[in-house]
Amino acid sequence: MADLKTASGVHYSPAMDEKTHEQTYRGFVRFVEIGTSVVICWVLALAIGGIHEAWLTAILAVVLSGAAGAVGALAPAVGWKAPVAVAVLLLLYLFFA
Repeated sequence: MADLKTASGVHYSPAMDEKTHEQTYRGFVRFVEIGTSVVICWVLALAIGGIHEAWLTAILAVVLSGAAGAVGALAPAVGWKAPVAVAVLLLLYLFFA
């Protein structure tokens, strides 16, 4: 987000809560990162199901990516890394199975 402390003439009005706005922005960005990585997992799962005819594996991958997204949402230190780890495993399965 823009650094408003160094921009000249740009300040939060007294009625606005700067800390809450910053927390909301960080939360939104975190949600988008996790959501995007989970959707990428879903696309990879569909590719595995369609290319390899491994639909049970695809269903398991969707469930696993949802669980990884939940872990990422509940543990801020993990964040988007949990669903991306699932995506890497799905990519490996897609190319080497």
